[in-house]
Amino acid sequence: MGKEIIVSSKRGHPLIDVAVGFAADEAGQGLAYAKLTVDGNQKLLRVPFRVRRYPSLLEREVSYAATTAVVTRLADLGCRRLKIEVPDSRLVEDAQAHSELPLPLALEYVRLGCALNRFAEYYVQAGGAVAQDLTARARAEVALHVAA
Repeated sequence: MGKEIIVSSKRGHPLIDVAVGFAADEAGQGLAYAKLTVDGNQKLLRVPFRVRRYPSLLEREVSYAATTAVVTRLADLGCRRLKIEVPDSRLVEDAQAHSELPLPLALEYVRLGCALNRFAEYYVQAGGAVAQDLTARARAEVALHVAA
């Protein structure tokens, strides 16, 4: 399934599986979909977001902004424990290696870290069919918006 980040181990709230897919247009208008699964029940969230685009980052900034928007929404809804699947393995690698990031990503990295720190427990892992399907859905909707 890919690499994952494991932080904290507090119990008491259900662990929510969250698959995230996203897209953004060149102007920075973005859309993320999150499929939540808890105890066999599923819910789909649609989360709009804005991001400052940097073509040289090859959409890494979109990955950070979308994931931050989704986890912020989930924290606001009272979720405490998450297992998040994102379609961008670079985001997971950045967090694991704590490597130097391009300057425009540094603030996005901090924002995502702050958003994740609102949870008692979280796991972030890369890739998966559901995240890829949600990304295709978001791309289609963003493309329709741009065409309109």
